[in-house]
Amino acid sequence: MLSQLYSEGPTTTAALARAELVRPQSMRMILAALEEQELVERAPHPTDGRQVVFSSTERGRQAVASVRQAKQSWLLDAIDTRLDADERRTLAEATDLLKRLVQE
Repeated sequence: MLSQLYSEGPTTTAALARAELVRPQSMRMILAALEEQELVERAPHPTDGRQVVFSSTERGRQAVASVRQAKQSWLLDAIDTRLDADERRTLAEATDLLKRLVQE
């Protein structure tokens, strides 16, 4: 959910709940916990005074970036240590094919 805010920008509780497939009440509890940890912050909705929008704080963005870096490091290490040269070549070829599919 924090990654969603990081990638998509500020949004409402209801929109986050829909994106994460949880009830709005559950999302409110999650956001309250993240706000307490200073990972998200709230601001008035720009057009609807009844709502608020949540966004990630600098601390929240750093947390997301740290997790992403750890995942990337793990993957690079796993490719390097668990795959032989032929498997790495096959993986590179498959990656090129997947990139082509996404671009078309």
